[in-house]
Amino acid sequence: MLPSTPEETQAIVDYMNWQAPDLTVEFSQKVYAETILNQQHVVWDVHTNVDRWWVITNPTNLYSQVQFPNMDLAVTFHVGLCLRVPRGQRARLSELPVEPLAACFRHMSDASDALASAQEVSDFQTVGVRCREALLAFTSAAQTVMPWAVDLANKPKQADFKAWVDHVCLTSLAGHTHEHRRHLLKTLLDEAWRFANWLTHAKASTWYDAEAATTTVEHALGLAASQVIRHIRAAPESCPACGSYRLSPQRGYHSSAPELEWERPTCDKCGWVGDPVPILSSPQDYANDEVPTPEGDCVIPTVPLRELHKPRRKD
Repeated sequence: MLPSTPEETQAIVDYMNWQAPDLTVEFSQKVYAETILNQQHVVWDVHTNVDRWWVITNPTNLYSQVQFPNMDLAVTFHVGLCLRVPRGQRARLSELPVEPLAACFRHMSDASDALASAQEVSDFQTVGVRCREALLAFTSAAQTVMPWAVDLANKPKQADFKAWVDHVCLTSLAGHTHEHRRHLLKTLLDEAWRFANWLTHAKASTWYDAEAATTTVEHALGLAASQVIRHIRAAPESCPACGSYRLSPQRGYHSSAPELEWERPTCDKCGWVGDPVPILSSPQDYANDEVPTPEGDCVIPTVPLRELHKPRRKD
């Protein structure tokens, strides 16, 4: 038996209630944890009023102990399932909260598709092109939502990737306290750009080079996009009320501007809520000064938050 927090236990109970509402959890305990390919999978032994289940995390799934009486067998099956997720089960781009940076992830989706069928050097070069396009799409969007505000005479050209990366890092991670974070993000983006450019022209590349490019670029873009989005939505690093780092985004609509979706930070510990900001889909929308400022209680959320809907208008 492994130690577990009440929050971890409750999360497993909530998952069982969601996946098997006809069963009642009577007992659950963390029994095993193993890190495979940099991902930790935790196994829970769950007893219900009818039968027993293995619940394995990252991503979370449940397995009947009748079908998988051996825990090792369940873990092996779970890891294999994680490594080969059916394409139809992957989250659609439209469902990802990456506005207004969706364009770069569309290019990354193209790169992943190209990698899946790549066999020759020309195919690997195509993967490099798609990765390069994704990185350029990121800086193109970032320079619109985070415009160059000082020394306009020295404003970089639109396609100057490294200069715009410097600008993004200095703007979103300003100050001495962010020195190491800034260096990490800039280095990741610069090296991803360098490798993608090499792959685009390499005459002796391999499939593993193409895989390295897509993995590295996707990782760098994920971190960079998260940083830019937190910056433009003015999300604090910690709760101003209690200092907790357990902040979550909450989305909804406001009756004064029902055509716009809004997002505000909330503290999972003390319940503090921040000011809402509009979710604008494209970088160009950020140049529009006509976005209204809502008044009063702003966000109208529903539960679960991933299924927010606009409030219906009364006739």
